[in-house]
Amino acid sequence: MLLVGNVAGLFHATPKAVASLVRLRPDMNALVLVSVVGALFLSEWAEAAVLAFLYGLSGLLENWSARRARNAIGSLLRITPATAAVVHGDHEHRTPVDRVAVGAHVRVRPGERVPCDGVVTDGSSYVDQALVTGESIPAWKTAGDEVFAGTVNGHGVLELRTTRTASDTMLARITRMVGESHHHRAPTERFIDQFARYYTPLMFAVAFAVGAAPPLLLGGDWQHWFYQAMLILLISCPCGLVISTPVTIAAAITSATRHGVLIKGGSHLEELGRLRAVAFDKTGIITRGEPDVRELRPANGRSEDEVLSRLLAIELRSEHPLSRAIIRHARKRGVEPAELTDFAAVEGRGAEAVIDGKRFWVGSTRFAREQTALESFEPELAQMQRADETVVVCGAGEDVWALVALADPVRPEAPSSVEQIHRQDLRTALLTGDNAATARSVGARVHVADVRAELLPDGKADAIRKLMKRHGPTAMVGDGINDSQALLAASVGIAMGGNATDVAAESADVVLMQDDLQKLPFLVSHARRARRVIIENITFALGAKALFLAFMAFGAATLWMAVAADMGASLLVTFNGLRMLRSGAVGGRASPEPALAGAGQEA
Repeated sequence: MLLVGNVAGLFHATPKAVASLVRLRPDMNALVLVSVVGALFLSEWAEAAVLAFLYGLSGLLENWSARRARNAIGSLLRITPATAAVVHGDHEHRTPVDRVAVGAHVRVRPGERVPCDGVVTDGSSYVDQALVTGESIPAWKTAGDEVFAGTVNGHGVLELRTTRTASDTMLARITRMVGESHHHRAPTERFIDQFARYYTPLMFAVAFAVGAAPPLLLGGDWQHWFYQAMLILLISCPCGLVISTPVTIAAAITSATRHGVLIKGGSHLEELGRLRAVAFDKTGIITRGEPDVRELRPANGRSEDEVLSRLLAIELRSEHPLSRAIIRHARKRGVEPAELTDFAAVEGRGAEAVIDGKRFWVGSTRFAREQTALESFEPELAQMQRADETVVVCGAGEDVWALVALADPVRPEAPSSVEQIHRQDLRTALLTGDNAATARSVGARVHVADVRAELLPDGKADAIRKLMKRHGPTAMVGDGINDSQALLAASVGIAMGGNATDVAAESADVVLMQDDLQKLPFLVSHARRARRVIIENITFALGAKALFLAFMAFGAATLWMAVAADMGASLLVTFNGLRMLRSGAVGGRASPEPALAGAGQEA
């Protein structure tokens, strides 16, 4: 029976151990195999069997914990319906989701899961999006609203126009990104692996010296010193140390994903736990990102419709968030776009095109001043900016055609989210391409004193580098193409997923799947908790070995104690790491951590 226990326990470890010994790069499998063989050589059958059994058990638990984390993500794809009800005219037919094209007309009945990402064209209903965005309350969806594959339709029938293929849905992208996250290993994890690579052969050498030197040089008892060498080999096995970090990181990333926060790798999770500052883009992050046109002031005798037809032609081709407000305003007035040619976006400034043979331009006041003199409009500009309005200027050549005032309301959760971030002892900054007066007003409303305005994309990246130099690890929260440089420059780039462009989401290290800033303090607390668990695991794994070595120094150590110290530590750090699968956050809300010294102070 004891022999069966040895064989069963080492069934999977033996091939790996032999391979590592053949390569002359012994690993922890080799340590355990040699320890078991040594125990058998000493006729310690029971101890050898328990050691082999517990090692096999710890390996199974490690694989189970990793598989549990992977399955939690993989299950997302499995709940997506296999077919979709595609509508053609007056009839519908079931089509495999992987054959549903972009632009197809799909019908979703009450209680069904949405098969593809799309936009509602008809009907209204509550949709449970908890699986994708982490929202605890179903969201009301009606014509023009976006819905995601895998979410559950409530009581109404929804007609959708698909916007992505099955392989490119939000759910599919989440799954791919989480799969790729395992390649972005945490610095602690990489260090421990490198440490184990050199540490294990060293311990083989130490054990050999302890087992051979005293009998050869001092005439010691071979059996006694061989037993001591086996103890050293067993207690030196870095099992608990090696698995302490990856188990915790896998569990933490899985838990965050369940709450609508996608972390693309362990390295980013660890960096989040060390953050000292957070920088926010203004439009779409602190504000809703859905500005409205408050006022359009035509100049030099032009009519509003004449100006709007040209603005509409350019803004229809622009990707700037402000363009949508102008498009909505023009549509409400029933204005048709003018014909244009040679459209060009001027990154971070505005856009221009040729209309009626003239170069027509639209952009920020800074961009406008590069085109023409604005002295006669300065009083109006100052008045608009004092009213917290963003001003867009348009014209042809050196002739100003109109001033457009837009306002973007602050997100209702922004002030409380920033307050929680301050209570987590993080500095904050607001980075924007908007004018200084508007930026300062928005900053004051959310209690951010460090406001840096009129920044181009490379200016935002430079501001991030300065914040990192001054405070240390800094996160950037953004959602647009013009934020991608800053997202890449930051210690951690965080994209607000609901409004984020594909470029921003790809540039970011973390994606908030829901447009809710309350996810940010949760994310910081979650990362700090993961970091604490990793430190606990490493401390416990090393402490168990140190305690055993103390017993060994006094001659009180046995193979049973070595088994308990090594395998027990491995099991405990595994279960401790799996605690990260549980989270106290509800709907993105996180209990703020105790305020620390200096909280709320700005750079």
